[in-house]
Amino acid sequence: MGGIVDRNAYCQFLLVSQTNYTLTYFARHSDSFSHDAATRYLVRDRIRPSTLFAHVAEDLVLSAQGYLVFDDSVLDKAAPTGPVRVLDKNHSREIEGVYRQYSGNEHRVIRGIGLVSCVNVNPEMERYWVIDYRFYDPDYDGHTKLEHVSEMFQVCIQKCQQGRLDFRAVLMDTWYATTRLMVQIHRSGAIF
Repeated sequence: MGGIVDRNAYCQFLLVSQTNYTLTYFARHSDSFSHDAATRYLVRDRIRPSTLFAHVAEDLVLSAQGYLVFDDSVLDKAAPTGPVRVLDKNHSREIEGVYRQYSGNEHRVIRGIGLVSCVNVNPEMERYWVIDYRFYDPDYDGHTKLEHVSEMFQVCIQKCQQGRLDFRAVLMDTWYATTRLMVQIHRSGAIF
């Protein structure tokens, strides 16, 4: 134990873990890293949305018929075995970024970390790539989930103008359908 955790090792863990994403689980299932090493890594390295796109951009296969999918999830601790499920964090009142939010999986309001994501889909290839994300943390940045979607959509428009992204339609849950966001999408020339 005691190896140096880097971005590649940590991201590989997140990609392959099916049941638990905690640092103690990472350390328990790694011969090289302690959970303290992973904590030190996370303190010094911030994976930002622009970092995600930079890594994904190499693999993107653009399609003029493509679409963007915006969705939000409530992240919570995973079940120790079996499929990942969302569990209410009733005792998480002191954890930064944890808020009471509606979970579509649980069909009720729970405490958890909100994640708003943007996925680019190539329908001809039946492939998709997560290209952007925002954490819902209004105490930190003052943004609503709708404002995060609007901001991510604007970033996608800029990437289209640079030739780094292509899409013709935008898909999302109906609760996102506010006048402001629909006008923004309509003005871009995309359909929804």
